[in-house]
Amino acid sequence: MPSSEYAQERVAHLVRLCARGFNRSLARRLAEHGIPFGQWVFLRILWKQEGLTQKQLSEMASLTEPTVHSALTKLEKVDIIERRTEDGNRRKQHVYLTRKGRDLQAVLEPLAVDANEVALTGIAPEDRQVLHDLLITILENLARDEAEAEEAGIRIPPTRGFAV
Repeated sequence: MPSSEYAQERVAHLVRLCARGFNRSLARRLAEHGIPFGQWVFLRILWKQEGLTQKQLSEMASLTEPTVHSALTKLEKVDIIERRTEDGNRRKQHVYLTRKGRDLQAVLEPLAVDANEVALTGIAPEDRQVLHDLLITILENLARDEAEAEEAGIRIPPTRGFAV
């Protein structure tokens, strides 16, 4: 087992630090192609499923609708996405990738693979699978905890305005 300054940290803190490290590693790679990390989040979703509404993208990215709107506006300005109305409903706009947006997948996805490989250097394939499975279990446990709290009427408090 590696010994380091992190040995006494709780799992939640270690996961947060790892997520931050993954994000920064990928952000550096994306920056070489003029894509901010915040836009990557939406590209990843849209490469899997186009035609989503802003509300659906907001839920899938776990971000507020105003944040999503701002990011989509920027992506639209650089011709990566386009918004269309469907079924005569002018209030609901569906988001689609342009040819440029689709073509970016072949360029950008390898950067994410590279960032993952850097992070997993020195970890045996079987241990990588165990880590993957354990992280899924943690996510499922936390989702269940949140659903139970929601059923009990307990809401997640807003983080704005909290003094630390």
